[in-house]
Amino acid sequence: MSAARKEEAARRGVFTRRALVLGGIQLGALGFLAYRLKKLQVDEGERYATLAEENRISARLLAPPRGRVLDREGKVIAGSQSNWRALIVAEDARDVPAVLETFSRIVPLTEAERGRIERELRRRRRFIPVTVREFLSWEEMARIEMNAPDLPGISVDVGATREYPEREHLAHIVGYVAPPAEADMGEDPLLELPGIRVGRAGVERFHDKALRGRAGSIRLEVNAVGRVIRELDRREGQPGQDVQISVDAELQRTVRARCEEGTSAVVLDARTGEVLAMATQPSFDPNLFNAGVSAAQWREWTSRRQTPLINKTTNGLYAPGSTFKMVVALAALEAKVCTPGERVHCPGHYDLGDTRFHCHSRYGHGSLDMRGGIKLSCDVYFYEMARRTGIDRIAAMARRLGLGVDLEIELPGTRRGLVPTREWRQAQGKPWNLGDTVVHGIGQGFYQLTPLSLATMTARLATGRAVQPHLTRAVGGRPVKGMRPDDWPPLGIPERDLKLVREAMWAVVNEEGGTARGARLPGNLGQLAGKTGTTQVRRVSREQRERGFRVESMPREWRPHALFVCFAPFDNPQFAVMVIVEHGTSGSGAAAPIARDIMADTINRFRQPVTAPPARVAEAAPGTARP
Repeated sequence: MSAARKEEAARRGVFTRRALVLGGIQLGALGFLAYRLKKLQVDEGERYATLAEENRISARLLAPPRGRVLDREGKVIAGSQSNWRALIVAEDARDVPAVLETFSRIVPLTEAERGRIERELRRRRRFIPVTVREFLSWEEMARIEMNAPDLPGISVDVGATREYPEREHLAHIVGYVAPPAEADMGEDPLLELPGIRVGRAGVERFHDKALRGRAGSIRLEVNAVGRVIRELDRREGQPGQDVQISVDAELQRTVRARCEEGTSAVVLDARTGEVLAMATQPSFDPNLFNAGVSAAQWREWTSRRQTPLINKTTNGLYAPGSTFKMVVALAALEAKVCTPGERVHCPGHYDLGDTRFHCHSRYGHGSLDMRGGIKLSCDVYFYEMARRTGIDRIAAMARRLGLGVDLEIELPGTRRGLVPTREWRQAQGKPWNLGDTVVHGIGQGFYQLTPLSLATMTARLATGRAVQPHLTRAVGGRPVKGMRPDDWPPLGIPERDLKLVREAMWAVVNEEGGTARGARLPGNLGQLAGKTGTTQVRRVSREQRERGFRVESMPREWRPHALFVCFAPFDNPQFAVMVIVEHGTSGSGAAAPIARDIMADTINRFRQPVTAPPARVAEAAPGTARP
């Protein structure tokens, strides 16, 4: 074989081998492709079809309308109103700074608003709307629409905002709403929706989930970048439930009109514990939270001495003074350390070792039994009763009457207050002395109690039942427990002891020499029983007493607080009222007249029994104590 043929045969062999290798590679590639096609289209076809559908379909939540809050007569005290707002879509606007500049010449924008808009535009995709301005007036909307050609990307949209028609009258009770905090976001996907609001205080916060409702859903067809093409399906959500509370809005207005600055008042249905009115002066307008509270407004609220943002009926802490003497009397009777008729002599002071404790009457009350001790508010009598009874027995009776315990009212953040015991003091590393017990016998010392707890004490004294103060009458039209007197168990205090205390409270108001003779009701409204109290905020020295000290000469902020608790009608207790006037000087002079007028207003308002079933409401639309 010639050399040429040998070379040709060698080339053919190389080609054949290369062709076989290439063919094998191609065959392997085709086989792998066939395998993957089978796996994708046959084995996992259904999965990928679902993923493709999910890419095409966008499911979103729809915010439901928030439920209303109504007063006991069915009047709306927290509802919703339309909120017209301007939105901008960056993709449609193209030159966003120029559009915003034009908009600000039509509807002025503050620097803070501009900063918020810029932050939101940076965080969101260019085709997602961003709120430019809320709460547009008709004139502002008209100007925007007239200048629409110069405002590309700007549109006017309608949303909903919370409205509180009673404003400051019910602010501390109803509360307010605000955008959810970042910490709230994980609990409910509904909270991630734009414009959603959650309860931040009061009934709005306590019943937030019921008022919030359940989100609806909408299915949209979108393109590859997420822009909406068309709506495929919509399911409306479940509106929030209406919440009816026990407060009467008209009575609340009347009570607030009786209260001067620094005054708190509570009105309870003594039989059921329903709160009929609960007022603190000063207050605030919760509608201001809708558009965001300005820094200037916040500084004004927080710098005021009277702290308008704090509900002092549930969070203000005060020594009860002589309003606590009924607790000491019942504890002494239960401990059998005295009898109702046993008399104690009051010379105007009480000596314990080398310490002298004074009575509010400089010359003393003479010989008194328990009824007289309460009627004249004799400090010496109750110094002696406290010494005999002991602080732990007194504290136990106080807790039974609703003092220093969690009252579980539907207002978040309510304070329990403090009723001290020997164990409590020892836990602080300090001993409890007999002198401490004596001082606490007249409601001074370490006591820290809220006006609501003192109103509860009064209702329990009047009825003999362990009523709990509460605000909710119905949720979603369904009445709650606690609407009838029989829903509350007896206190377990002998009726003869309660009768003695009630008659002594009647004498305070209706007998000659009582410390609150000026608190008598007009004859057609029945008789009122009550107890005065005055608590020092600044100690009076012996030297001041000897010089003829006059409290009226002190600056107002150093004067004692004035308290008065009462119930009426005496022969059939229905209502309990508690009033405290900060630095009011005298319970009989400052607090008692206000409480009398509030009680008269309450009786006139509720001539019919107040324990009727809740009103049917419409469905929600989309020192020394002195008397």
